Amino acid sequence: MTRRITRTLGQVAAFLILVFFLVFLADYQYKVLPTSIHSALPSHHAGSVITDITVTFCSTTNPFSSCRLDPEKWHRIEKDLYLRSGWIKSAWLHVKRKKEEELTADDMVVVGVRVGRLDPGVGESGQHNERWESRPGGIWVLRSSKRHDSDSDKAITAVDVLFGADAVDPRPNWKLAQTPLLLNVGREVQIARLSTRHGRPKLDSKETVPRVRKDGKFKILQVSDAHLSTGTGACRDAIGPNGEASTNCEADPRTLEFIESVLDDERPDLVVLSGDQVEGPAAPDAQSAIFKFAAPLIERSIPYAAIFGNHDDEGSLSLSRAAQMSLIQTLPFSLSHPGPEQVDGVGNHYVEVLAHAPSQHSALTLYLLDTHGLTPDEKNYKGYDWVKQSQIDWFRSTSQGLKKAHSKYSHIHLDMAFIHIPLPEYAERGLIMAGGEWKEGVTAPGYNSHFYDALAEEGVVAVGCGHDHVNDYCALRPHPPSPNLARSPAGSLSSATLSQESAVPSQHGRKKGLGPWMCYAGASGFGGYGGYGGYHRRVRVWEVDTNAGRVVTWKRLECCGEETEKKIDEIVIVEGGSVVAPS
Repeated sequence: MTRRITRTLGQVAAFLILVFFLVFLADYQYKVLPTSIHSALPSHHAGSVITDITVTFCSTTNPFSSCRLDPEKWHRIEKDLYLRSGWIKSAWLHVKRKKEEELTADDMVVVGVRVGRLDPGVGESGQHNERWESRPGGIWVLRSSKRHDSDSDKAITAVDVLFGADAVDPRPNWKLAQTPLLLNVGREVQIARLSTRHGRPKLDSKETVPRVRKDGKFKILQVSDAHLSTGTGACRDAIGPNGEASTNCEADPRTLEFIESVLDDERPDLVVLSGDQVEGPAAPDAQSAIFKFAAPLIERSIPYAAIFGNHDDEGSLSLSRAAQMSLIQTLPFSLSHPGPEQVDGVGNHYVEVLAHAPSQHSALTLYLLDTHGLTPDEKNYKGYDWVKQSQIDWFRSTSQGLKKAHSKYSHIHLDMAFIHIPLPEYAERGLIMAGGEWKEGVTAPGYNSHFYDALAEEGVVAVGCGHDHVNDYCALRPHPPSPNLARSPAGSLSSATLSQESAVPSQHGRKKGLGPWMCYAGASGFGGYGGYGGYHRRVRVWEVDTNAGRVVTWKRLECCGEETEKKIDEIVIVEGGSVVAPS
């Protein structure tokens, strides 16, 4: 009896599996299931599919030309293909898109896109039996009326435009055309390249969580002032391996080659992009520049967090900070966040670095804050903006709110901070300095909102900044600060007289109550200024040893032979969880 029941259940299960398979196959071919059921199937594309693509050209001298097709049928990609460089003409990419359940029997789905002068059906192997349709700009589209093609990975579900011969698209499932759109533009205009996504968006269900390695260490690479452009860009103040001026030099390829070499050598666990990733005036398409700095990190599966500098959103054609952050957030391995809406600026957020698995306790907290751009009050406080009170309040409340959870960590929990524009304290005379040079004036805000004091009171051990390209020192305020220390106006210093007389020694050679350390990263990008007697681009590395409560920092240079592979100005700035001054 038991055998008969088992056999019957097995037959029923096999029958149900067969029925499910046949229904699934029939729906795949002919969509026989109701929309509500079909849309829930794994093969269904959530969103829209592209049914056609075209380019429109318009001119201010021709009143009959239209820059925008019927918005009921066409969606315009809001990027002028001439990047606003044409005096009287512009060109715009348009796409038709529909939700899959809205497709009619007359609709055709785009399953292939090529760019070129020749019909792919004639000049491309394996395409002789396909009917490619010509569109303006050298675009060829292959469309299918097969019902199941809208559900396959053949279907094109999104279209975008990037600019420049060095453009990349690091987004999953996106493919960037190697041949630029044929627009008959001059050399001064960056080439426009079509990028298409096939199939459904690839969503990474695994959350990116930075963790301390098995050896108890965690390495951060701080990259500041890359100043990337739309296109390859032109080098500024570049020097060769022997110190000679480097003329015929493309900025972005050289910048990215340097950064990639450091990524491969240092193998950081996290990258902090501390502002001016984008050279706003030279990046009329900021998206293309953003993708260039993100691509090496995504390729290497390295988590990264970004804040903005004063140049990222500079220029009439630049994307706003909010738009750039929204874009960066969508990219793989990004930990960046816009921060609370009620707090001034964009990008005020923190990153928790967890202890080695399986622990869920934070070992290290990184605070990243927006330092804005130019001063809002040039009459009274010249130069640059400052960290606002709402940001300081957010930082304090966040830090204090996390302390209880951090106290459960069995080792010494550490806090660090990153900003772009240096704090006024970077410009004080009498600082204890180590690990670098003070070559140019500190262009800190003219108004001191005392964010440094908040950092010190909350126990932050180090703050890293960028902005002043050729400064790369680390500095420590003496404790207690001498009343005789002259405080220089922000932005007016070119050197400092160092003194450690007012530092109060304590046991084991440490300085009591020191901190936080203030360190410059130095500039990494050739699209920004250098100079000052020959400056090699550089980045800063921070290594945290959670077992010892130690922080060590050094720099890596784009330099000359073996110097490129060396750790430059390596110093210990935290020992046993406490800030220490150089011996």
